[in-house]
Order: sequence, then C-alpha cells, then structure tokens
Amino acid sequence: MTGLVIALIVLGALATAAVLVRGIIVMARGKDITGQQSNKLMSYRVLLQGITVVLVIILIMMTRNGG
Repeated sequence: MTGLVIALIVLGALATAAVLVRGIIVMARGKDITGQQSNKLMSYRVLLQGITVVLVIILIMMTRNGG
C-alpha cells in the first residue's frame, strides 16, 4: 500500500510540474491577454499540489502507524 501512495505522490508532483511549465509557457507567449487561461492553469496547479500534499500526509501517517 505504501508503494502505491508513493507512486501517486510522484505522479502528482510530475503533473504539478507539467501544469506549472505549461503556465509559464502561456505567460511567456503573451497571447493570454485576459489571463483566463493562466488563472485556469494556476487553479489546476494548486489543486494538484493540494492532492499531493494530502498524499504525503497520508504516507507519513501510514509509516508512523507501522503501515
């Protein structure tokens, strides 16, 4: 079970990084005048980060309880 949580954490971190890079590219191109796309990407990044942090907390709780 711990291996699954670690794999999900790695996937969450990679997904967060991918959204972050995509957001940087969108901003660098300067075509998102209204900022809607940038805001949407930032929301996705924050959501993915939150999920990943929760998974890290779950992993810590599992290892403390001998899981």
